Amino acid sequence: MSETTRRRRRAPEPTERKLDAERSRRLLLDAALDEFSAKGFAGARVQDIADRAGVNKQLINYYFGGKEGLYLAIGRRWLEREAEFNDPSVPLEDLMVRYLRHALDDPRGSRLNVWRGLTEDADQVADEAPEEFAEDLSDMERRKAEGQIADDLDPAAVMLLMMSAVAAPVVMPLAVRRVFGVSATSPEFQDHYAEQLRRIIRHLAAPPQETQPPPAP
Repeated sequence: MSETTRRRRRAPEPTERKLDAERSRRLLLDAALDEFSAKGFAGARVQDIADRAGVNKQLINYYFGGKEGLYLAIGRRWLEREAEFNDPSVPLEDLMVRYLRHALDDPRGSRLNVWRGLTEDADQVADEAPEEFAEDLSDMERRKAEGQIADDLDPAAVMLLMMSAVAAPVVMPLAVRRVFGVSATSPEFQDHYAEQLRRIIRHLAAPPQETQPPPAP
């Protein structure tokens, strides 16, 4: 047997199999996000996801347990990425811009959320990860206690407002064109909008406390 034949028949090392599995999972997750964000859960086909990823569709069952498991895995991957930039120590205005930049760089998540809002039961979606919403709201309440949000504002309303503002350029590009006169994908708009959001968030903060003069001797 030639050396070339032996190399061809050599079983892959465990590390090679692990890297190949990680690559296949990554390709499937990216392809699934493309399909789900374009067609929603019901409209996306397993075969189309596999074709886009360039792998056998049986790997969807093998790695994720099927289409629904793949769908849920996308949500878990988002939470992992969110943890990389959602720093509680970052001022609220800077955190807002971080979310905006992420949405503009990869609009698929915002588009998928629109599909979810139009086609899925709101109560069921909220029950999927209640701890996530509770943690985010707890952080907003902490920020209010620190003065980053005014006393007469509901942190939940502020959080929803921020989420909507971040998604708006992705899900309402026609409105951006009509209101600002430029494309939502243009650097001109994105830089201007990011700065405006910073200013808006500053205006939501509690007014600074007046310093009382020391008593006269």
